[in-house]
Amino acid sequence: MKTAQEIMENLPYFTGTVHYYKHPLGIMLTDGVKYLAESAEMWWYADLIASYQYEPKVRCEEFQVYKLKVNEDKSAIVEITDGNKNILMVQKIEYTDCPLKEVVLWFENGVCYLPSEH
Repeated sequence: MKTAQEIMENLPYFTGTVHYYKHPLGIMLTDGVKYLAESAEMWWYADLIASYQYEPKVRCEEFQVYKLKVNEDKSAIVEITDGNKNILMVQKIEYTDCPLKEVVLWFENGVCYLPSEH
């Protein structure tokens, strides 16, 4: 796992994507999301986003924002919104070893991507 500083230094370089990677649950991930999942060992976050595509309240939203906030005790909260600050779902994560304090991913048209890749 890379350090938070290493990850944060590299994330701004992801502007657009060259490759798309198919997640086992059917969504596509961009180069930036793949980098994040590998470098922060956060494949579980991609799994979470993919699994919420089976939730009718979330699936019906064309655009989705996933915001992970990690607390000092290593618990976390994932807030899913429609991009207009309308909360669709909130999930508590008991424990994560995610090195970042906050991670925001966007989901649209079956693709999960970093905001910088839009």
